[in-house]
Amino acid sequence: MVWKLVTSRSIWRSALLISLAIGCGGPRSTESARPQVEADLVLVNGDIFTPEGHRTTLAIAGDRIIAGEPPAKAKRTIDLGGKSVVIGLTDAHCHLYGLGTDLENVSVRGLDSEAAVAKVVDDAAAKRSPNEWLVGRGWDQNRWPGQQFPTKATLDAVVNDRPVLLERVDGHAYWVNSNALAAARITKDTKDPPGGKIVRDASGEPTGVLVDNATLLVDKAMPVASPEVRERRILAAAKMAVGLGFTGVHEMGIEDATVEVYEKLADDKRLPLRVTAYLSGSSVDPESLRTREPIAADGTRFAMPGVKFFADGALGSRGARLYEDYDDDKGNRGLWVTEPAKLTASVDAAVAGGWQTAIHAIGDAGIGAVLDAYEAAEKKHPGEHRLRIEHTQVIAAKDVPRMVATHAIASMQPTHATSDMPWAEARVGKARIAGAYAWRTMLDQKIPLAFGSDFPVEEVSPLLGLHAAVNRTDTKGQPAGGWYPDQKMTLDEAVAAFTTGAAYAAFAEGTYGQRADITIFDGKLEPATILERKAIMTIVGGE
Repeated sequence: MVWKLVTSRSIWRSALLISLAIGCGGPRSTESARPQVEADLVLVNGDIFTPEGHRTTLAIAGDRIIAGEPPAKAKRTIDLGGKSVVIGLTDAHCHLYGLGTDLENVSVRGLDSEAAVAKVVDDAAAKRSPNEWLVGRGWDQNRWPGQQFPTKATLDAVVNDRPVLLERVDGHAYWVNSNALAAARITKDTKDPPGGKIVRDASGEPTGVLVDNATLLVDKAMPVASPEVRERRILAAAKMAVGLGFTGVHEMGIEDATVEVYEKLADDKRLPLRVTAYLSGSSVDPESLRTREPIAADGTRFAMPGVKFFADGALGSRGARLYEDYDDDKGNRGLWVTEPAKLTASVDAAVAGGWQTAIHAIGDAGIGAVLDAYEAAEKKHPGEHRLRIEHTQVIAAKDVPRMVATHAIASMQPTHATSDMPWAEARVGKARIAGAYAWRTMLDQKIPLAFGSDFPVEEVSPLLGLHAAVNRTDTKGQPAGGWYPDQKMTLDEAVAAFTTGAAYAAFAEGTYGQRADITIFDGKLEPATILERKAIMTIVGGE
């Protein structure tokens, strides 16, 4: 089925429609003419976030929110006692299948040295079969003394009887042992692939760290997960996300084998939350998108309106593409994961075929290249495309007006700012940091904004995201007053980016506020105490 695009260009008009769908709870002249519906659930005495402000009551009948005042009859009424309720809480950029995979693998997140990671790997190897790859994720050399990349020798010293693959926390680099290099046939003579880097020592030998597209060399050597394994991982991750309060996610960059599992789960009504997926652009020939149709929801909880491409790499591994050299690595401007000319051609093919594009771009030059591609696509294929820039992390001042002109959506992740703030300024310098993690700038320029977490790169938590957006501090409240506090948002603005902003980014504002997708927290959400809250009830489609 061809994905139906919304014709309105204005996100603000969309917000108005959403407000009308939810209803303001005030009297209506036509109220007496409405048929009396018995509610399955009525929430009273609450702090309910809506696009037009806060209200105190909300009613659900079946899988729908009842507009206006709650009906007189209700099967169940809950007095919230001032607790907060959010409608349609959505992570607009995550990796649900990736989370499910990580839940089965070894976590090395948050460790403060290369040796500490090796100790965890050593312990894990003793508990796992030597006939399987030992896979993990979460290392970050920026947390370690010296902040240098690790080496294969450290892993070889603890595991030398099987391949070991440890993914960097951001997913843009691998740290592997000699067995994994051998399995992937990576040697001193292996050339760096386009858009990737094999880190080498002074003699040219691979050190065991592979950046961006160089990781694909190892991916090809790994065992392929079966549909049963993929299903198990998706369901485990979805259960976790729902438990933490999400009613929907935007699943970024999945291949067809995973798409098929999602479709089956949706058809069997086994998905516990709504999934808007974006196909991995690197897994298909972009030209095929001219004739291949996106997937509409058709009453299920799964849709795939778009495709994800990569412009550049990540800031933490110095792969994000910059207009000028890194401040802490002169001569390096990062990587083109996709060369600009190829990116423009890929976007053209996707947009011509009716696909929405979501492009990873972190560095200012990466963002500039995406805007070049979007300007060309808009000129050649006028229409309502809602082209997305994923991360929009370090933007040059000259490119902000271009985002406005192309109607590009800034898909951002607030916790990236609070995770990166200890070292980000050293990477890009004082001048460029002014355009980094700049969601207030986006709002002030009326650039559509959608928030996510990028989990499992960051933790699965809407509350951490809200806290980072509003306070711009870590979980201990540091730095006092917030990191570059001029970019702070209000709580209502941050909630909107996780709800109406996410809906708009997925062409879903027409149903936002109608579907009974709600999250109830254990108290009132307030800027100073966001991290003290937790989700106590998540309802998706009235269930």
